[in-house]
Amino acid sequence: MKAIPSLPAARVSLGRSDLSVSPVCLGTMTFGEQVGQDEAHAILDRALAAGVNFIDTAEMYAVPARAETCGATESIIGEWLARRPGARQQVVLATKVAGPSRNMAWIRDGARDLKPEHIVAACEASLKRLQTDVIDLYQIHWPNRNAPAFGALYFDPAKETENSTIEAQLRAMETLVRDGKVGHVGLSNETPWGVMAFLREAERHGLPRVETVQNPYALTSRAVDNGLDEVLWREQVSLLAYSPLAFGALTGKYDGPGLDADQPELGRLARFESMRLQRWARGEAVSVAAKYNALARAHGLTPTQLALAFCYRNWRVASTIIGVTSVAQLDECLAAWPVTLSDELNQAIDALRWQHRDPAQ
Repeated sequence: MKAIPSLPAARVSLGRSDLSVSPVCLGTMTFGEQVGQDEAHAILDRALAAGVNFIDTAEMYAVPARAETCGATESIIGEWLARRPGARQQVVLATKVAGPSRNMAWIRDGARDLKPEHIVAACEASLKRLQTDVIDLYQIHWPNRNAPAFGALYFDPAKETENSTIEAQLRAMETLVRDGKVGHVGLSNETPWGVMAFLREAERHGLPRVETVQNPYALTSRAVDNGLDEVLWREQVSLLAYSPLAFGALTGKYDGPGLDADQPELGRLARFESMRLQRWARGEAVSVAAKYNALARAHGLTPTQLALAFCYRNWRVASTIIGVTSVAQLDECLAAWPVTLSDELNQAIDALRWQHRDPAQ
């Protein structure tokens, strides 16, 4: 029987909290769309056996987002926990409340404002689907205000709207923490200003402190390096890096065929038209990814090894979130853990970045 790749026993502390997690986190947004429940449970079993104790999900998953699959991922995880006595005590469970509507009318009737009562109700619904009494890390999926996110490059003052304040959002979180439904609070797709504003309001009013920020971080998406990294380091907030493989573009599988809709088996960028319209599928992003993939091969690595080692070995990253569609993919990601990058290779990575900057930012 093939040996299970495993992680070191050492754990990472998140922020100033008592949360202690593996340096690799299992992302689950494929569960319920690309991955059925039985395979999802096999992936979860394998991850736990390999030393992964950190699971991340969201109320809006599976992805691509559809009304029919909203909440499906949490339900699949909840069934896994229910069928595995003792598993809940072994894992740190994170989920997210969706921010203001991004054309998803099935979430809170498409509300354009994430109100305090929405946060509380969303958490209670997630608890039911997850079949647990507490969410260890509850995150706001994207800002409840006008802010550049999901590949947007610029802040646009003309798009300002009225939204519930950061204080109001934190007071809702305070209610959940006080009631024992949430352990700690985090953010996602957040800006340096947003992180500082949450920290300021928490300190000013004695509200729950943000412990983590879950943002994209990959060879082709390094906006974190442009100021957010300083904020996180100085304020002791941990980075959870998502999409380290740029939705598969940094595995090399699209280098030859491209994002061919006639070959959906290649992966999500080929399979789903909605994803081909997003940042990871931009022509320049795919082109630059191919250059990083070639760089990996030139140094005797697979593209996956290079992309993951870049995150795994990065001082900015507390835990890297990997998303997979099979046990084999999970094993490949975990097997990349021991890979280290030479000074020469790191210099070549930076040289490519200076040439192309961040096409998937």
